[in-house]
Amino acid sequence: MRISRNETETAVGPSSWFTGTVYLDAVAVPSDGARLQASNVHFTPGARTAWHTHPHGQTILVTEGVGRAQRRGGPVEVIRPGDRVFFEPGEDHWHGAAPDRFMTHLAMQEVDERGVAAEWGEHVTDEEYGARS
Repeated sequence: MRISRNETETAVGPSSWFTGTVYLDAVAVPSDGARLQASNVHFTPGARTAWHTHPHGQTILVTEGVGRAQRRGGPVEVIRPGDRVFFEPGEDHWHGAAPDRFMTHLAMQEVDERGVAAEWGEHVTDEEYGARS
């Protein structure tokens, strides 16, 4: 057993990964052969990820607020507290807050053999974000 004391400050999400203001709190960091990476991700209204994929897939668990999620080619889905979304390995997708609500989710994914958890693509356009299902 290992207890890791939380000494990491909340980080602002990089603008290359997000549109809008997003804050990240580390929950699990890969080490000593463990591949799990997890973060609490706090989105301000209208903030969202860029399009991205995960080599081993990703599960998000919405803990607060109202959000949106979409896989490439699929409808924009509304997500709420308690909703779990699984994105398949390699599935191009994005997720973020609703335009008028904050949203927090726990993001969980495994890193690959290179230590990479995500491959980031282009930003989600306002038209894509605003599309109705």
